[in-house]
Amino acid sequence: MPETALIIFIKNPILGKAKTRVAASVGKHKALEIYKELLLHTKKVVQSVNTQRYLFYTYFIDKADNWNNNEFHKKLQTEGDLGKKMKDAFEYCFTQGAEKVVIIGSDCGDLSKTHIEKAFNLLNHNEIVIGPAEDGGYYLLGMSKKNYFVFENKEWSTSTLLESTISEIKQHNKTFQLLEILNDIDTFEDYKLWKEK
Repeated sequence: MPETALIIFIKNPILGKAKTRVAASVGKHKALEIYKELLLHTKKVVQSVNTQRYLFYTYFIDKADNWNNNEFHKKLQTEGDLGKKMKDAFEYCFTQGAEKVVIIGSDCGDLSKTHIEKAFNLLNHNEIVIGPAEDGGYYLLGMSKKNYFVFENKEWSTSTLLESTISEIKQHNKTFQLLEILNDIDTFEDYKLWKEK
């Protein structure tokens, strides 16, 4: 088994539940279509990475979806805020024997195999790696040690998340690296910009 684990957090693609900010502009049917497109992109990217893959669903585990049951360990996100959900997912992967763990969501159309592989490589010499998002959050987080303070007492989905996380990492004297800044797709404008590339 590779010593690396990749966690993918996804929402079950349910009408009215995915991409609500996109839905505010274009309606929930179009928003669901866009989310399914992002899921497909994410799946294509992660399938080409040589690692153990853990797919964590929001609402229920779907054994019959198009994420191959032999290629993805399918799990359910725990209860609690995003920090608690991520911490529990990291803990699960570390207990499975992973030495380097990376988590991504399914909102980043610009994410590539290269970003994920670079994150794993940077974890050879750093405890934490972050892929900053343009909105002030992050699209990727990786760890080689259980630095779970990054999940605690945070204001999730705010423009100051990245800044406060980096500040705390420095306070704890942990080694870290940043990947390039990418744009998460949170609005229909974000989606249009992605499609124009």
